[in-house]
Amino acid sequence: MQVAVLASGSKGNATFIELDGKRLLIDAGISARRIRQELNRIGQAVEELDGIFITHEHGDHISGLMTLTKKYGVQVYSRPETFRAMSFYSELPIECINPIIDRVRLDRVTVRAFAIPHDAADPVGYVVQGSSRCIVATDMGFVDSGLQSMLEGAQVLVLETNHDVELLKNGSYPYSLKKRILGTRGHLSNRDAALAVAGLKQRPKKLLLAHLSESNNRPELAMSTVQGIFQQQGVDDMEIYVTDQNRCVSIEF
Repeated sequence: MQVAVLASGSKGNATFIELDGKRLLIDAGISARRIRQELNRIGQAVEELDGIFITHEHGDHISGLMTLTKKYGVQVYSRPETFRAMSFYSELPIECINPIIDRVRLDRVTVRAFAIPHDAADPVGYVVQGSSRCIVATDMGFVDSGLQSMLEGAQVLVLETNHDVELLKNGSYPYSLKKRILGTRGHLSNRDAALAVAGLKQRPKKLLLAHLSESNNRPELAMSTVQGIFQQQGVDDMEIYVTDQNRCVSIEF
């Protein structure tokens, strides 16, 4: 399995997963040109994508989608409400649209959608399951017991660590935006993400910290917060990586 977070952050998100011969993209929130370039750098090709799975309709998750469907004919999967909420839904090639409720099977790989709490039409995370298991879960306000159970058993987990609470509270964002981010349909903090992972019964071997805010977080702060909580909780059995808005982070399992 290869997992490459091509970009992650408030300006655009896209994660490539190769598993059991299937090549998938979770979100397409950067330009199709950059997606093509980043895939080429890791020895992959946009023409060989077997599907794009969209988590929700916000621009930083779909900005490259129209070009990828029109130019390359890539199949797109997402919840029906998410498709309908896309500003350019009517312009997508109908033959590329694949609404899903629960899961889809692509040969030996199953991709399952699960609900997450975020201020979008019907946002989801994804479990990609074959001979290995990868989970992508970002853009969520909190992790309850049901959501935590969905994070169990991944070899690779891409999880949101959007902000440091104190940086956000004391930062320059207007109150309304701070309230949105801190709310139950906002974004996950470094601390809450670390506690969610520490509480798993089957923790990942590799953890990728994703969707970091450029204004309310720092890579070294996200890493130190997560590592500190893991140390307190006696968690010492995983590799941790910090993803980047402008640089691809690629790992293999």
